[in-house]
Amino acid sequence: MKRPTLLAQVAAGLTAGSAHRQIARSTRSSKTSVTRIAERLGRHAALFHSRALASGIRIREPVVHDHFETFIGRQDHALGGGTAVGARSWFVYDVDPAPHRGSGRRPDRQAKEPETVSTPYVSSIRRTVAGLLELLPTDEPLHLIADGRADYRFALRRKDLGGRIVLHAYPNPKRGPKGTPRSAEAIARDAAMFPVDSLHQFVRHTCADHKRETIAFGRRLESIIGRLQLMAVWKNFIKGRSERAPDRTTPAMRMGLAEEPWDWARVLSRRLFPTREALSDSQTRLYYKRWTPGLPELRRSHAV
Repeated sequence: MKRPTLLAQVAAGLTAGSAHRQIARSTRSSKTSVTRIAERLGRHAALFHSRALASGIRIREPVVHDHFETFIGRQDHALGGGTAVGARSWFVYDVDPAPHRGSGRRPDRQAKEPETVSTPYVSSIRRTVAGLLELLPTDEPLHLIADGRADYRFALRRKDLGGRIVLHAYPNPKRGPKGTPRSAEAIARDAAMFPVDSLHQFVRHTCADHKRETIAFGRRLESIIGRLQLMAVWKNFIKGRSERAPDRTTPAMRMGLAEEPWDWARVLSRRLFPTREALSDSQTRLYYKRWTPGLPELRRSHAV
């Protein structure tokens, strides 16, 4: 904290694809300092996102939902990051963890059948949908766009959830060899799921710990979700909605939360406290590091 300008520099580096050691070399600081700042930024992003949702916004668009697949420490400890994105605004409404057993060819990591139900995914979907329903206008249904996983149908069987949700399922079709024309089902699926697929591509591209071949992998569930929260704030308030089209409006501007694109200095200009924000139960567990068993909890207040 003797160098408060590091906060914005580290945030920009994390969302630009730099690893902790690279950021430390470019900012002339210690790698452990960058790691601690990254954790603080993740907690601040969670509080910032909670405050944005509590500002009175209402969902008036379909929501696209899918899980971003990664792993924690090693590949048999898999993690699905549930992301809910507005179909028209591309606003990231929620990020929720779904830790599960990894799949693969090893006997102890056999892939599940397509129609089997994964309890972590079901719990994550229910937490996300419950939060989205609180942002809906009274008596209006939530149009949820998702892939063909059986977890969605199972999760929405609850009476308090299924009654107000219209599920639009787009199963992942079989695709031919690379370069072959896409089928009509594949074109429809890609068009419907594009907002969340685009977000996942940005996360995979700009976060060093989520690249296909990397040694900068995440070691804690809380740290990985904190990075996703930071990416959500960047996507909502700082980054323009499209880089190909001449449209520099941000998703937050389309939601009425901002009048112009923000920068990291503005995002980090105000100190936020967990006791003053309406954190959900899952976000509270993530903030105080209560999700991963055996890790020390964060007992001191967060400050930026």
